[in-house]
Amino acid sequence: MYKKFEFRILTRIVILFIVVSITAVVVIQSQYIYLIILLPVLAYQFSDFYRFFRKTQDELDQFVESVHYRDFSRHFDVNRAPDELKTMRKGFNDINSTFKVISREKETQFLYLQKILELVETGILSYEVESGEVIWMNDSLKKILGIPYLKTMHSLEKRDEHLFKEIRLLQPGIGKIVSISRDNGIVKVLASATAFQTDNKMFKLAAFQNVNEALDEAEAKAWQKLLSVMTHEIMNSVAPISSLADTMLDRLKRATELMREQPSAIEDLELGIETIRRRSEGLLKFAETYRNLNKIISPTLKKVLLRDLFENLHQLMQPTLQQKNVQLEIILQNPELFYEMDSTLIEQVLINLLVNAIEAVKDKPHPRIQLSAFNVSNNKINIKVADNGCGIPSALMDRIFIPFFSTRKNGSGIGLSLSQQILLLHKGNIQVQSVENEGSVFTLHL
Repeated sequence: MYKKFEFRILTRIVILFIVVSITAVVVIQSQYIYLIILLPVLAYQFSDFYRFFRKTQDELDQFVESVHYRDFSRHFDVNRAPDELKTMRKGFNDINSTFKVISREKETQFLYLQKILELVETGILSYEVESGEVIWMNDSLKKILGIPYLKTMHSLEKRDEHLFKEIRLLQPGIGKIVSISRDNGIVKVLASATAFQTDNKMFKLAAFQNVNEALDEAEAKAWQKLLSVMTHEIMNSVAPISSLADTMLDRLKRATELMREQPSAIEDLELGIETIRRRSEGLLKFAETYRNLNKIISPTLKKVLLRDLFENLHQLMQPTLQQKNVQLEIILQNPELFYEMDSTLIEQVLINLLVNAIEAVKDKPHPRIQLSAFNVSNNKINIKVADNGCGIPSALMDRIFIPFFSTRKNGSGIGLSLSQQILLLHKGNIQVQSVENEGSVFTLHL
């Protein structure tokens, strides 16, 4: 194309040079009569030369415009073009076709990558570091954060300042467990990030993997192993002591008649042995209580109507509620709502939560507890136990499910931990929302 274009320019220049030379000779020889012919020819050559470059410039401007606006669908008509422009237009069409193929391939790759990132359970967030503008976020992150849209990181700062600071402080290649506050509780995620620069702008790409259930399950298994060893050792140590104490006390009573001369010594021995026996029984009960944390292996699932479950709970807890003057409100929008569960285990969880709620509202002037259940989707239900009690301090929220931790003086600290394990066996979880001095809501997600 360039060679043909060069040839046409060279041809015009040669012809123009010849005509200009002839005109110069005519002027020198004062043969002005010939100028009547030469001047129009010269004017025509100049105008033709200008039109040739103007057409070429216009074609080039159109091509540059199509590239600028990425309009690779523009087609340059070759058949109707002047001969000198046909080759150029054909070249422009070839370039546009190549760009169109490249653009289509990039668009396909982008859509393919976007669909893959939408399918993964890991939340992805990309934003411009300086302005905080969010470039892209996938649906998984929207579900983790519980928000439908995020325009800038400053919007996130208003929603969750703690999470905003954690993301800003994330170092590339270093993972960190971050707690995210949501309406239905706290979700723990493993956050990691990487940074890259393009067009003189710095961007950050953050990934969030929900590890809430994995941490709960790992923690539960660790406690089960610890409790199994602990229970085994305590039982092995205490049982012989208790048995020996019983044997010694029995033999001592038989020998009482032979030791009448020292009655005080006999009383001291009886008192000491009785103390050993009583303390041994206490340790046995202590070990048995902790063994409850480790005795659940697998639930026996069967279809249970929620109204039957609630009715049993109401009958069981009614005497205590009346004694404590606590109002229990039961809400069940669908009387036919059911779920496949181990009713004995779930009932134990709800009893624990109701007992805790009764304790929490004991100092309130109008103590009230609400037990409710509703359908979330085809195979998911939520059961809630809400109270208007003293609430849980925010500093203790992360510790209430730890075995043996209790906010009550006489509490064993195993109720909520046991409840959490029961929910894990049902492939569910338990979450809590609480405001100090206003009340708490425990939600069973089944």
